[in-house]
Amino acid sequence: MRSETTAGAAAPGDGLIRVGAVVFIIGAVATLVTMAPLFLGTEPFPPIAYGVCMLMGVGFGIAGAGVLRSIAAQRRQARASAPSA
Repeated sequence: MRSETTAGAAAPGDGLIRVGAVVFIIGAVATLVTMAPLFLGTEPFPPIAYGVCMLMGVGFGIAGAGVLRSIAAQRRQARASAPSA
C-alpha cells in the first residue's frame, strides 16, 4: 500500500488539480479587478476583461476533472488489490 506522505510520488490527477487551482485563482483575481470600477464609479473595463473572469469556471472544471481522475485511479488500485472470491 502506498503511503500518503511519500515525497515525489504524485497521484494521477494531482497535476490537473494544481493547474485548475491556479486558473481559478487567476479568474478570481480578474473578477475582483473587473468589479472594482462598478463600486468606485470609474469607467468599466473592456469586454475582454469580463471574458477573463470566465477562467474561474474553467479552473473549477479542470480541478474537478483532476479529482475524478484521482478517484478513478484509486478505484482501479483498490479493485486490483482486492482478493477475488
